[in-house]
Amino acid sequence: MDIRSTLAALCDGFNAHDLDRIMTFFADDCVLEMPRGPEPWGSRFEGKAAVREALAGRFEGLPDVHYGDAEHFADAASDTGMSKWLLTGTARDGTKRVVRGCDFYTFRDGKVIRKDSYWKIVESG
Repeated sequence: MDIRSTLAALCDGFNAHDLDRIMTFFADDCVLEMPRGPEPWGSRFEGKAAVREALAGRFEGLPDVHYGDAEHFADAASDTGMSKWLLTGTARDGTKRVVRGCDFYTFRDGKVIRKDSYWKIVESG
């Protein structure tokens, strides 16, 4: 499998807000860790249905979310990859979001088994 190509295709799916396409890349026993939450790892979602619901929430909260300036990196020896991006979007309350972040991916048999997301904390100065 070409991890970098897979990461680029995943990014395309996210930018198209196409949950069906996105979820074809995920294994049934996948795990998603989002940056915000009550635990040191943020919020964790386990299993394909829970991951899909969490990602749907991202599109609901930022209906015009876009992951631009994407760069993808891979370590085929360990079945891992990383995508860096600039997230832009508008929250339902009209608040504009612009934040750098990255996702760390782990693959098994060509499917994502773990997606761990990180965002910069943007503070008004």
